[in-house]
Amino acid sequence: MSSLNCTFTFLFLIFANLLLLGTSTSNNHDFLECLIHQFQLSNLDTDIIYTPQNATYASLLLTQNLRAATTSPEKPDLIVTPFYVSEIQAAVFCSRKLGLQIRVKSGGHDYEGLSYTSASTPFMIIDMRNFRSVTVNDKAKTAWVQAGATLGELYYTISLKSKTLGFPAGACPTVGVGGHFSGGGYSMMSRKHSIASDHIVDAKLINADGEILDRSSMGEDLFWAIRGGGGTSFGIVLEFKVTLVSVPETVTVFNVTRTLEENATDIVNKWQYIADKVDENLLLRLFLAPSNSRTISASFTTLYLGRIGDLMPIMEEQFPELGLTEKDCMEMSWVESHLFFAGFENRTVDVLLDRTPQGIYGAITYFKGKSDYVSAPIPVKGLREIWRFLLEEEGSQAQLQFSPYGGVFNTISDSETPFPHRNGNIFMIFYVVVWDNPSESQAHLDWIRGFYSFMARYVTQNPRAAYFNYRDLDIGSNTQDSSITTYDQASVWGLKYFKNNFRRLVGVKTKIDPSNFFRNEQSIPPLVSYLENRFNSSSI
Repeated sequence: MSSLNCTFTFLFLIFANLLLLGTSTSNNHDFLECLIHQFQLSNLDTDIIYTPQNATYASLLLTQNLRAATTSPEKPDLIVTPFYVSEIQAAVFCSRKLGLQIRVKSGGHDYEGLSYTSASTPFMIIDMRNFRSVTVNDKAKTAWVQAGATLGELYYTISLKSKTLGFPAGACPTVGVGGHFSGGGYSMMSRKHSIASDHIVDAKLINADGEILDRSSMGEDLFWAIRGGGGTSFGIVLEFKVTLVSVPETVTVFNVTRTLEENATDIVNKWQYIADKVDENLLLRLFLAPSNSRTISASFTTLYLGRIGDLMPIMEEQFPELGLTEKDCMEMSWVESHLFFAGFENRTVDVLLDRTPQGIYGAITYFKGKSDYVSAPIPVKGLREIWRFLLEEEGSQAQLQFSPYGGVFNTISDSETPFPHRNGNIFMIFYVVVWDNPSESQAHLDWIRGFYSFMARYVTQNPRAAYFNYRDLDIGSNTQDSSITTYDQASVWGLKYFKNNFRRLVGVKTKIDPSNFFRNEQSIPPLVSYLENRFNSSSI
């Protein structure tokens, strides 16, 4: 049987089975009928469409955060896992024709689940898992990376080509490239090499008309927008071309933990004064968590782009309070450092190819995250208040991540890309609390929201900034005024994520997708919808 006939037969059988389920699946019927018509026009693969009646459907919804599914319990009408660009184009065409919202999923690490849930129905998911090719040109120091590839697959493929090339992106290997790159992409090398989105030099994207655009045809405004402004507000990113960075053959890592009884308060305080100022080859990331009901552990998880012998004098001069010794340090290759940071020390590098979602603490569970930026050191009194919050019962499975800035961040303009968090930041805070039982959700949400409210006095203001890749639906959702327009609501979180770049992003959205076809609960709104809402409100 030809591929064309096989595809048609497969879709026809799904369509026939859905007819037996009654009128509740009429959206599926219409969509599948549209796809059947579209798929007859080209030679396409099979086994790419999943409905709730399919045995594989539930496994495709497996993601990092169980909370997202409970807060947005509506399930997608369909999940499409395309192999070919033409299949994505057909899905876009049919979704637009029938008014079916699209969510685009690459790795499933969206903290609020906006890539695989929706507050409104009907909707479908385009799962990019089959778009995972990574092509490295070691001579040109570039790579084409499809949006469905994971960071681990990217790192592994680079390591096969070169021992002295790397890429500055996240420490969790199962994160999908599509969302991570287009939203920023902080790295253990970011003080030296900035973030992932700063290294994008070309991209391919499908717009709302189903057209395939590259940098030349999309224009510089749209190309600017998808490098930190989130790709799914503007289209479906197929792949990115990125520049790779030079790394030493041997790097140094360590993870040193100190408790309150071991003078952690003073050590953390000193860290605030040096973390953004030390040698840019050194990134001292700090993790704070209760180790039991009585004390706090401060873990300094570190990458140094060089050998132990070069690291020790820096630490002895800049941060002697930590008491680092050579025995605390390990030398390894850059790709092996990702095993260390992911907790895979006893595994071989091919574990980076495992796409199974990882939870915050290694297990899939419920969690809530928030973020902040700090431009002045938190006083010791404030640190002690933080310890008090972490030692509360609801904070027993909480963690704070302090990620240092400085270095190359201080040399890049806030408007170079939509990611605006550059000069003037000492570090970024990521707050997360984890729980196992859904009945405990409200208590833990109240705890982290209360903690976040308390921290307002110690973080940036006007706006109180946040990191887009640590998506937080609490931002901008505290109003009950139904007359507020989509644009007004979006500007609350938009200014926090993007500062003044938000207005330019709205301009790009208005030009590229004025009908707001590509949208979610925190997508960039077009100015057209804002003006229409204003006009309609004033006319009532």
